[in-house]
Amino acid sequence: MGEVYEPKPVLLLIAISSRYDQALAWSEQAAMDRYGPIRRKSEAFDFNETDYYAGTMGTELKKQFLVFENPIDPGELPQIKRATNRLEVEYAQMSEHPESRPLNLDPGYLTLAKLVLASTKDHAHRIYLSDGIYAEITLNYRKRGWQACDWTYPDYRRADFQAFFTQCRETMRTGL
Repeated sequence: MGEVYEPKPVLLLIAISSRYDQALAWSEQAAMDRYGPIRRKSEAFDFNETDYYAGTMGTELKKQFLVFENPIDPGELPQIKRATNRLEVEYAQMSEHPESRPLNLDPGYLTLAKLVLASTKDHAHRIYLSDGIYAEITLNYRKRGWQACDWTYPDYRRADFQAFFTQCRETMRTGL
């Protein structure tokens, strides 16, 4: 029989997508209020690998990653996903943007070996966690680099995104 161990803490990652700079800034502050200081923040990348969000979010989207200083228990991911969903609704209701969904927040976490994302949608490669939330390993770290899975979103395959994740991984590895 294998021994049961508590999971190692992981770094919370939140991907923010919007066409509005004020939405990016608002969500950064709202996330810091809830999850503490930011360890690393990416630049706001052009997010043009898909038009999936065009109907609800518009075009010319930017995507930005926040990685938080305080490690979390990976078991908290369902509660975090539900909280970020509420933040999306809050921003949509308070903003005067014409889109029905002017902000998208996608939480996940980083370990030395993988990047995991939360989802409200089931699929063959996703595992149910709790509270209507699923998780998928989006990238794994092998052979000194990030490796995509068959289902990895096109933007997470980008070299600039992966360079940011590598920087975050390095701060974890060295304890910075």
